[in-house]
Amino acid sequence: MTNVIVTTTINPPTEAVRRFDAMDDWHLVVIGDRKTPVDYRLERGTVVTPDDQEKIDPALSDLIGWNCIQRRNFGFLVAAEMGADVVAVVDDDNIPLEGWGTDLLVGREVEATVYAAGLPAFDPIGATNHPDLWHRGYPLQLLARRDYSRSVRSPVTADVQADFWDGDPDIDAICRMQFAPECRFDPACFPMAADTLGPFNSQNTFLAARWLPDYFLFPHIGRMDDIWASYYLQGKGAKVVYGKASVYQERNPHDLVVDMKKEYIGYEHNLAVVEAVAEDPDALLDYLPAESVAAFERYRTHFT
Repeated sequence: MTNVIVTTTINPPTEAVRRFDAMDDWHLVVIGDRKTPVDYRLERGTVVTPDDQEKIDPALSDLIGWNCIQRRNFGFLVAAEMGADVVAVVDDDNIPLEGWGTDLLVGREVEATVYAAGLPAFDPIGATNHPDLWHRGYPLQLLARRDYSRSVRSPVTADVQADFWDGDPDIDAICRMQFAPECRFDPACFPMAADTLGPFNSQNTFLAARWLPDYFLFPHIGRMDDIWASYYLQGKGAKVVYGKASVYQERNPHDLVVDMKKEYIGYEHNLAVVEAVAEDPDALLDYLPAESVAAFERYRTHFT
């Protein structure tokens, strides 16, 4: 089995990157950007420079643009070329905990707590020991109606394993401004799944590589790039299991007002997106700018 880790960075190798690079059972692929140090080096992994990406697909490169996390899509193309079976998508500020990636749920039938959300979307964070928080990209209109009273233990075959993160969790800017949390998620809450779509991110997530043609971090929509990717993938039929925290996030510096502005497209459209995608995943394209749609179409040509 070939397991590939994909990340992007504009920093010198972080502690997280060094730890991922040292893992025997995984191969790390770092996608560089124009702000990435030109002397960036790994001990074992592969660095894909901006020039390398231009050689892979200059048209896709232009459509995505530079100095953005969506360059990570080139990592998916590289992982597919490597023949990956499982792809882990990580951030360079998420330090892997002991045992990260050693007991994968992807491709396995997992006994999980499966929630009946009773709503168009499921918020996994609300089902934990931090019920006041919510996941980035969860429709804010649904927050007051979240209900975790109905669940069953049931087997789920995981196409996606969305692991959690101790430390600074993946919540939206409004939630972070209000609570500024430092979290330790109770492992007893996991694994969990739901009977409807739920957000997952691209900072500590494992997916079966056969889903790569439908997994794309959409450019030009701010901080909804990976969230709308998650909704689209589930609309296409991928089953998500949320796993216990397997990283500690020492979050890189962020301006929360800037983050909030980049999330506004989601505050405005997330509820409509999940409702539309549940009926027809390609309805998402109606909410994307033309350049983002064109980038997705170009990306998918690599899998045909």
